[in-house]
This record gives sequence, structure tokens and C-alpha cells, in this order.
Amino acid sequence: MRPNVEPMLRQQPGRIVIARHFLRHNPLAALGVILFTTWIVISLIAPLIVPYEPLAQDIVNRLQGPSADHWFGTDQLGRDIFSRVLYGGRLSLPAGIMVVIVAGVIGTILGALSGFIGGWFDEASMRVTEVFLAFPTIILAMAVAAALGPSLANAIIAMVVVWWPNYARVVRSLVISVKSQEYVEAANAIGVPRNRVLWRTVVPNCLAPAVVLATIDLGNAILVFAGLSFLGLGPEPSTPEWGRMVADGIAYFDQWWMAAFPGLAIFTVVIAFNFLGDGIRDALDPRLRKGV
Repeated sequence: MRPNVEPMLRQQPGRIVIARHFLRHNPLAALGVILFTTWIVISLIAPLIVPYEPLAQDIVNRLQGPSADHWFGTDQLGRDIFSRVLYGGRLSLPAGIMVVIVAGVIGTILGALSGFIGGWFDEASMRVTEVFLAFPTIILAMAVAAALGPSLANAIIAMVVVWWPNYARVVRSLVISVKSQEYVEAANAIGVPRNRVLWRTVVPNCLAPAVVLATIDLGNAILVFAGLSFLGLGPEPSTPEWGRMVADGIAYFDQWWMAAFPGLAIFTVVIAFNFLGDGIRDALDPRLRKGV
């Protein structure tokens, strides 16, 4: 006689139900979603809504404070800061997302292989990982970017080089824990190929913490990218990028709007990803689903 599984199925909340529950009961996560979505939309439609070209200079109106004509004021070359801040999202957001995706894929693959294979491969890969983790992230990124030369592509490469070890270490520890589970041992016992066990059984059960780490890391990646640009190791000076705009504002400290508005853009994006990461962590934690 087949067991009646319908009551059990009805007890399992779907992903949409879980997401709706935590967005309703976690206002900070909801705020993170709103801020993130707003910046994505702004970045996509920036060419249609900016009042001025971000590179257009107007020396006569340089260093003007916020006004009806220039909502965020103008910089030392008379460029409209509001337009430049909106365009900055088209550079900073894709750069941060690209760094996290590439570093996450590299770290996940290496960490999964290290934890699953073990032995000398695990020892060698973890020693290399520890070498990278021994240096502060921003310092090592600065060194790599300086060695490669200041440019947008080199800044992204430098960040990927220093970003992957975090994912490798986290995924390795998760794989070591999961591969000792009974269902993995059963798969090995019946002769399932090891590659299939790793990528179809073990790794999918390790992705939730990695996703949470990646979401929070998006804000950190944008912050580090802005830091590299602030130090002159990112895109060229004329590029509308938030970190570079803050650096320009430091030289004109009395004109507070030059650094304040791009700094506020960085703050809102970083805080959005942190709130969103916390919300995803709560949504993926079964202990916090009692009210779903």
C-alpha cells in the first residue's frame, strides 16, 4: 500500500512562499531588494534620464553647489555630478558582480575538488589558498593592480585574484562535511561515478552558504573596486566611477557635494547587498522557517 504523501507535500513551503514570508517579516531584506532593484533599473536607463552628458564640461559653472539646474552640483570641470553618479552605477555594479561570479566559480571548483579528493591535492591547494588569505584583501589587490597597471580590466583581474580563496575555503569545508553523509556513501557503494557524485550530489548541497557569502560579497567587491579607483588603480580619471569621484572630491573638501553624493551611492549599494545577504541567509535557514 502506497503511503499518502499529499499531506507531506502540502507541509513543504515553496520557494516563492518562503521569499514572500521573509520579505514581509524582514523589513531590512525588503529594503535591500528595493535599493538593489532601484540601482539596477537606474543603471540600465541612465542614458535616458540623465540631464547632462557625464563627460560634458562647463568651466563657467564649475564647483556649483546643488541647485535646480544641477541637483548634485558640479565638479571642478563643471561636469554634472548627478549624471555622473547615475552613470557610475553602470560601471561599479557590473564590475562587482563580475568579480564575485568569476571568483565564486573558481573558488567553488577548487574548494569542491580539494575537499572531495583530499590527500596531497587538498594539502597543496589549501596551502596556496592560505598564502592569499595571509594578506589583507585591499593590500593584495592594490599590489596586483599596480603590477598590472591602472585600468578597469586590470582592477577586475586583481580583485578576482584575491577574492577566490574565501569561496575555496568555505566550499571545501562544506564538501568535507557533506561527503560523509549516508546518501553520498550509498551513491559510492552502488557504483555511481565519483564525478557525478561530486557535481550532482555533493556540490548542490553546499551552495546555500556560498550563495549567502556571494550576496554579501557583492557589496564588499563594489567597495574594494571603489577603493582601487580612489587610489588611481581603476578606470581612467575622466570615467564616471564612484570611487574616482570621491577622490576628486577630497581635493575640494569645501565643496562637500563632490564626495558626498558618490559616497552616498556606494553606501546605499553596499548596505543593500548586506541586508539582502542577511535576508537570504535567514530564508535558507530551516530553523527560521517556523512561521512559514
